[in-house]
Amino acid sequence: QVHLVESGGGSVQDGGSLRLSCAASGHGYCMGWFRQAPGKEREGVAFIDIFGRTSYADSVKGRFTVTEDNGLTTLFLQMNSLKPEDTAMYFCAAGQATYGSACTDRNFNRWGQGTQVTVAS
Repeated sequence: QVHLVESGGGSVQDGGSLRLSCAASGHGYCMGWFRQAPGKEREGVAFIDIFGRTSYADSVKGRFTVTEDNGLTTLFLQMNSLKPEDTAMYFCAAGQATYGSACTDRNFNRWGQGTQVTVAS
């Protein structure tokens, strides 16, 4: 099983930036970031697959960038132009998919413990 550990969360002002990191003991076909705000469902934020293809939630396109290193065992999420609505617990995740297919929320079955991101207005 893949073990995932996130780091890099914190508190910033509206418009600020943060970079999250995830150290993984292995990797899946799909790697990505999810977030969950209080009272809301967990949502996929950014995904990257073994081909390096990326996808983003509409709410973060143009502001967040997912990258990887060490063959998908290190994952990053660069978050720029942060907004108060980005406040949430952010989770690194891993999952599997059919070879060649795109990653979706339903492909993920391993999550880290999360790191809190708080954006003050």
